[in-house]
Amino acid sequence: MDTVVLLHGLWFNGTDMTLLRRRLERAGYHPVQFSYRTVRVPPPENAFMLNTFLRGVPGERVHFLAHSLGGIVLRHFFFEFPDQRPGRVVTLGTPHMASAAARTLSRARPGRAILGESVHRGLLGGLPPWPADRDLGSIAGDLPLGLGLAIPGIPRPNDGTVAVAETRFPGMRDHATLPVSHLGMLVSRRVFHEALHFFRNGRFNRSDMNAAI
Repeated sequence: MDTVVLLHGLWFNGTDMTLLRRRLERAGYHPVQFSYRTVRVPPPENAFMLNTFLRGVPGERVHFLAHSLGGIVLRHFFFEFPDQRPGRVVTLGTPHMASAAARTLSRARPGRAILGESVHRGLLGGLPPWPADRDLGSIAGDLPLGLGLAIPGIPRPNDGTVAVAETRFPGMRDHATLPVSHLGMLVSRRVFHEALHFFRNGRFNRSDMNAAI
């Protein structure tokens, strides 16, 4: 049984990924949630904590499913600790390039306070390169509902928080854009099946990309 480690996004703790964990269990995987402090600890330090956490995680093959900021933590993790068990990575709405929403928020003191340490080599850029021998698939959304309604300047198309263009980066194996919002990714059946297809095949199922979400 392959293990899937889930990483949540900014301001969450993993409870938001409950449905994903249940779906993974039904699909025959062993899901494990990594919970970390998104605002008080910068992504590079959370990557070190993830490495310690993984020592207690079973499985000969370990995949990763990360939402938003969680994908940034993985960028640091695989750069610092590349010698990992076999497995693939799927990120959901992760701004692999600098986030326009975070840049706008960080211009004012209240915004900087709510973003905290997530911007340090994180949401504002400065991420390390991705290892060529690790398959990563990036899923973006183009349904603009969410935080972006109150934050101007997010390039279109976007998922309401992260621009589609921000989810692309050199080194990724595959990319897919689906009609979902940033948080809607966590409950979308289509997103789940695309992630599952990537874990099994190293690519997304483009022939089924227009199926119900």
